[in-house]
Amino acid sequence: MVSVAAMLLAASATAGGVKNVVLVHGAWADGSSWAKVIPILQQAGLHVVAVQNPLTSLADDVAAVQRAIALQDGPVLLVGHSYGGAVITEAGADPKVSGLVYVAAFAPDVGQAAGDLGKDLPPAPGGAEARPDSAGFLTMTEKGIDEDFAQDLPKPERKLLAATQGPTNGAAFAAKVSNAAWKTKPTSYVVAANDRMIAPDLERQFAKTMHAKTITLPSSHVPMLSHPREVARLIIEATKGAPVD
Repeated sequence: MVSVAAMLLAASATAGGVKNVVLVHGAWADGSSWAKVIPILQQAGLHVVAVQNPLTSLADDVAAVQRAIALQDGPVLLVGHSYGGAVITEAGADPKVSGLVYVAAFAPDVGQAAGDLGKDLPPAPGGAEARPDSAGFLTMTEKGIDEDFAQDLPKPERKLLAATQGPTNGAAFAAKVSNAAWKTKPTSYVVAANDRMIAPDLERQFAKTMHAKTITLPSSHVPMLSHPREVARLIIEATKGAPVD
């Protein structure tokens, strides 16, 4: 439940800022990843859309986000989680996009793929729990969801994530971005200090490279579910700070 005080704080924070927020989920997920954040943003007077990425390729996911951006009336703040960070890095080049928020997310540079990043660091434990099918689509094991993806959520929520996850084409992680929107647009970043899917040190590197406004939460890979108020607050602040054309 969102407290009345939190809602009033959020509403005050958005006055005069960007009103459209497009939320982009990551791999092994769907738009319901944002189910706890969306009501807070809506109570703050924001128009919110959660994209349903097909997870068939980076190009397909970028196209889905571009369609969502095109439907918005006015400037847009893009928010991406995990692999969704690669998606918003590419899609954020759209002139309607005024700012970016990365939530425990990859932030590749031009010519880089999400799968290229962090090879100089020890591998995150969760990667070993992704299982391919005959078509190359990856699914997380229940063990991976329990111990590495969302270890700080209650058991029923972890079971729900395992049941609703979106199998993800492994080739999407090898697709290189051709734009790096974070180089030219205001950027914020949520570092998940207990992340076992993307190394927290890698997340800190991304935030530093982007000169992003950064918060660190004692979270698993899904801070928007374990710490929704803090994530929503950063998004709201980003809508206030992003320039309006």
